[in-house]
Amino acid sequence: MATESLPTSGSGQGLLPRQLGLFGATMMGLGAMVGAGVFVGIGVAAAIAGPSVVLAVMIAAGVAVCNGLSSAQLAASHPVSGGTYEYGYKYLRPSLGFTAGWMFLLAKSASAATAALGFGGYLLHVVGWSTPGAITALGMVVSVLVTLLVLGGLKRSNLANVLIVSVTLLALMVFVAFTLPVAWERAGTNLRPFFPQGDGSLAAFLEACALMFVAYTGYGRIATMGEEVREPRRNIPRAIIAVMIASALLYTAVGLGAVGAYGAASLGAVTGQEAAPLEMVLRALGHPAAATVVAVGAMTAMLGVLLNLILGLSRVALAMGRRNDLPEAFARIDRRGSAPTVAVIAVGVLVTALAALGDVRLTWSFSAFTVLVYYAITNLAALRLRGDARLYPHWVSVLGLLSCLFLAFWVEPRIWLGGLGSIAAGLLWHGWRRRLLKQD
Repeated sequence: MATESLPTSGSGQGLLPRQLGLFGATMMGLGAMVGAGVFVGIGVAAAIAGPSVVLAVMIAAGVAVCNGLSSAQLAASHPVSGGTYEYGYKYLRPSLGFTAGWMFLLAKSASAATAALGFGGYLLHVVGWSTPGAITALGMVVSVLVTLLVLGGLKRSNLANVLIVSVTLLALMVFVAFTLPVAWERAGTNLRPFFPQGDGSLAAFLEACALMFVAYTGYGRIATMGEEVREPRRNIPRAIIAVMIASALLYTAVGLGAVGAYGAASLGAVTGQEAAPLEMVLRALGHPAAATVVAVGAMTAMLGVLLNLILGLSRVALAMGRRNDLPEAFARIDRRGSAPTVAVIAVGVLVTALAALGDVRLTWSFSAFTVLVYYAITNLAALRLRGDARLYPHWVSVLGLLSCLFLAFWVEPRIWLGGLGSIAAGLLWHGWRRRLLKQD
């Protein structure tokens, strides 16, 4: 079992205080989970897989449960900032730990950019000024503003998150209430043919499963912030399981309502054009007031995801700075002891740059491949747990590992080639950095 001691020396370095209880950790997970995946991701996957996106949502939930349980038991036994980056170092080897951290930074920065663009799409559509350039510009602006909020520390961020999640859940309940009855009436038309037709139909369905898996990975925020959770062995597993159950039920209901009431082809088309599919579904069904409620919920959801992702990303960057896989400045915590300032700013810059691309499908697909690699390493690390540290059966991690590796290569070839290139570039940096440190 490969381990390395965690650096704690250096100006400004130290541990973050444990401020999150069970409720706060659960709301952080929901804030990261209920966002771009349900408000945008379902539409992206529907364009690829047709009505079978509903089944893809369920399969992705099953894969995510295995990964969530692996993350829960790892976080319970090793509750520090960094998530799988730290687990890879402790239970596997430095190169795999670094790869996990590197993939997380790339994957979740892409997810955060998707959330920022989704916020821009919903807001501008409500005010009647929805153009690609305006969506991109607004996405960049909101990325900067949320970064400034995260710099204020976890306590302030947690309060904002609770308010955001409450509004978001209410909006999604409104959507389900208005669409499921219509979906029941139109199921015979809108859910047939259920699977994509012609050559490549299986590949399209599996790609949708991979894309929808990303929607469930917000539970990882609880693990990456393990250093800040009170009673981690008790609260982290409970929070992750609660988040997984709630989000699986919610995503399935929203997917059935959207596809059954509006049709997969129409849902996919409007996602590419407006990046505000759920609002458009309700407007098409003749419920403008409900559509406005959902649009507001979508905007709060995107803000919640963006907030939680920047929080989680900065904690991984903090952990990588502590181990000198990133410059030591990333490990510095502000004078109040509440935030890793340099890490937060660097993450904010990266997310803003990705939002500048303005392509929802590109950012979401890249996130799918890289996050599947990340969770494959999570499951591999969980397989090394022994004795009392193992909370769940061995087969859970085996199934999670195999599922992640299988789904990773069903995204577009240009995406997984780019992902492999990113891994290679990261490992070259890691090797150069280690040699440099040894010379010093």
